[in-house]
Amino acid sequence: MKKYEELKFNFQNTDFLSEFLFVLYKYDNFVLTDNVIFDVAKTLIQKGLYQPTKHSEIVKEKWKNEIELTDKETETVFEENPQSHKEAGFERGWASRFDTWYKLGKELGFVYYWQNEKIEFSESGKMLLGKENPQNEQFVFVNAFAKFYRHNPFKRVLNQNVPLVLLLETIQLLNQDKEFNNKGISKKELPILLCWKNNNAQNLYVEIKNLRQKYAYTPSNEVILDICYSYLDETKRDDDSILTDYPDDFIRKMRLTGLISVRGAGRFIDINTKELNAVNYILVHYKKHLTHSKEKDFFDYIGTIDNNLLAQLTTYKNPIKTTKKELQKWVDYFEWDILKHELLLLSKKGSSKNEILRIIENPLRLEFLTTLAILKKLPYTDVKPNFIADDEGLPVSFAQGGMADIECFEGKDTILVEVTLLTGTQQHIRESFSVQRHLEDYLNKKIKAFSLFISPKVFVDTCRYAKFIAQDGFEIKILDIDLFVIQLEKYRTLQQVAYQASSCF
Repeated sequence: MKKYEELKFNFQNTDFLSEFLFVLYKYDNFVLTDNVIFDVAKTLIQKGLYQPTKHSEIVKEKWKNEIELTDKETETVFEENPQSHKEAGFERGWASRFDTWYKLGKELGFVYYWQNEKIEFSESGKMLLGKENPQNEQFVFVNAFAKFYRHNPFKRVLNQNVPLVLLLETIQLLNQDKEFNNKGISKKELPILLCWKNNNAQNLYVEIKNLRQKYAYTPSNEVILDICYSYLDETKRDDDSILTDYPDDFIRKMRLTGLISVRGAGRFIDINTKELNAVNYILVHYKKHLTHSKEKDFFDYIGTIDNNLLAQLTTYKNPIKTTKKELQKWVDYFEWDILKHELLLLSKKGSSKNEILRIIENPLRLEFLTTLAILKKLPYTDVKPNFIADDEGLPVSFAQGGMADIECFEGKDTILVEVTLLTGTQQHIRESFSVQRHLEDYLNKKIKAFSLFISPKVFVDTCRYAKFIAQDGFEIKILDIDLFVIQLEKYRTLQQVAYQASSCF
């Protein structure tokens, strides 16, 4: 049955989505049979991406440390956890569980599938999986969200809007109103947008204007809920999700486009002025979106890359790096105890409650926090992060491929700081060789340099590889996040931080 509903997504972070898609990519152009579904499920279990409830302590410990299971362990977990899940159009069991994993990837145009039909990765899906170009993540999400409309053939809800377009246009209208402070839309007002029935930004702007005239920027939760429920069907909902969970998730997803900034200590969502060309392009070309009656037609539409849109992004041809002034603002804003707490929280895979930091995807957050921590404790070290930031200096995208995460300079010495949240076998596979390549680029230019590799917990193969390539002149120092924090509190240069102790054996 068609209904009006609030906007929500079903993945927590982009790493989660892309890792699942990477497993499925092996079967691109295969027919989605039960055997393929079982193979995908077993691979996800083996890698710990899907962790069924019934398993041994040994398996639990391996998942905790991101160590892949053996084939025998994987088979045992798979057999001991039959699925009773049911999704429309899929058989009960593992087939329906498969659809739960990949449904959003289909709705955003990354991969098309149906049971007993061919699996098809789109142009944007293949681009997302291009690990050698981290900036591709922004490209595919701005392309997808510019086109994603609520009443698409996969969702079939009554809400008729493009959430990103509605957000951008509403912010523009609010900022043009001289009664307000040119800050965008308040986070407290965002639930109304997520429940909005159509693409009429003018009416939404009037609704918010009336709200502000009555309650300024501090309406009660009850007032917001009353407005939201006036636009929704009668299905019972969780109020906390409407007020907090869905807005938080929506902000994180929209920031994947690089078009959105947060202001006022996280209380307002605004347009990133560095990307006005892309914003204007979207509002011209996607305000009146195409509609599709067939799922495959919608998938082909959303999964095709609009290269003219990508060409409007600063990250496409001429990335604007974070300035020293932007960085210093956040160094001054965050006390050391907060930076320390948030770094240690990431090392334990904890969830941030900070209104600003929680909207930054975890891998980018680690780069940002590491940058600020070095600047905070080592003010005489020249620090140049390579992430792409919005007009507030908050990271929105990874640097172009082939660059170290953070470049630091102390006198004539260059330290390439590389950070990752990976801790198991994938840490070595995904990070060791790129760290070596980045360092090699400097050494080939006759620049004296070494690398400092930081992670929650170093994997033994990462240490062994660093020791092995040291014979060829590649110097890589390795610290777990907690040891990195301790060293920062004890020493005055990054060289000392790197050299005084190691997390390797």
